[in-house]
Amino acid sequence: MQVLILNSGSSSLKFQLFSMPQETILCSGIIERIGMDDALFKFKTEKNSIEFESKILNHKAGLKLVAEHLLDKNTGIIKAPEDIAIVGHRVVHGGIYFSNTTEITQEVKDKIKELSSLAPLHNPANLEGIEVAEDIFPTAKQVAVFDTAFLQSIPEVAYKYAIPNEFLTKYHIRVYGFHGTSHKYVSEKAIDFLGKKESKIITIHLGNGCSMTAVKNGKSVDHSMGFSPLGGLIMGTRSGDIDPALTFYLAEKLNYDLNDINTMLLKKSGMLGLTGFSDLRDIESEAAKGNKDCILALQMNAYRIKKYIGSYAAILNGLDAIVFTAGIGENSNYMRQLICEDLNFLGIQLDMDKNNKRSKDIRAINKEGSKTKILVVPTNEELEIAKQAVDLIKN
Repeated sequence: MQVLILNSGSSSLKFQLFSMPQETILCSGIIERIGMDDALFKFKTEKNSIEFESKILNHKAGLKLVAEHLLDKNTGIIKAPEDIAIVGHRVVHGGIYFSNTTEITQEVKDKIKELSSLAPLHNPANLEGIEVAEDIFPTAKQVAVFDTAFLQSIPEVAYKYAIPNEFLTKYHIRVYGFHGTSHKYVSEKAIDFLGKKESKIITIHLGNGCSMTAVKNGKSVDHSMGFSPLGGLIMGTRSGDIDPALTFYLAEKLNYDLNDINTMLLKKSGMLGLTGFSDLRDIESEAAKGNKDCILALQMNAYRIKKYIGSYAAILNGLDAIVFTAGIGENSNYMRQLICEDLNFLGIQLDMDKNNKRSKDIRAINKEGSKTKILVVPTNEELEIAKQAVDLIKN
């Protein structure tokens, strides 16, 4: 059975084609910097590897490009759209409606659209991916896996906001959390690696979007994002945590309207607002040249993450491991170094030589004898989505 997985991020599109249940990857790729003139397209099969820069203005154009390469007579991997049995989609916000993997119907699409106001950088792109996939692969089962599902185990003491009760009971305003598929996958891998029946770990997903989860005995108990993917850590273009009164000040004193404030916090803040760059690779390169804005932004980013590590260690009442994952977490040895500095009291001791080595495998980068393990676990949200999608359709 051939299963295509589409993982639409705020500015990226990852895709993998699996042969299931063998979990064999037939094709993989990514489109980065969607919306820019120099978007990067990568497409890889066992026999071919394609990479080029192009103007890809939105996720719809990106998906059509993926389909063209999948069906290409010379470099493609499928002969006809009917070869795809299932298309699995990562959907960011499921609200109170979806806590499990779901086959996509018109009603499901309507709910995803309804929830777009809560995840404006993601749900519209997710929905666009679904609708394009329905056109290109009309015989395939379309399945949605929701980012919020793994985080449904967060207890009320953590997910409830200190606002009048009716906002939870009537309007379902609460912490939902995101990147759940990634946090689930890497936490399970980390627990297996540690070999502990009972465990207290913090998973740190660092990409253009960033989040952290406190995981106790395999269950999420707290998360850095909240009602939407805007809160928590400093991200590529998102501010993360701010004083809520700032929005009123911007509106009342500086005459910003709500749309302007929303756009600023979602698309013009974070690392982009601090440095003029949203890609951490560019920021690290500029920092190495002495760019003071970039140096400070990296320090601020690490500082925010440290604050969450400390608070989650307290919530968990101990710590067995911290887990780095996603594009930045897996590849930026410098960010891992900044984050792990001066955390000796938590038993976090980074081995610089191990940290500087690259690997695609799960690995420990802590010093021998370090009380708390420091793990790098490559995430594979696409495989997790594929497994859940196949299980749903089979059952």
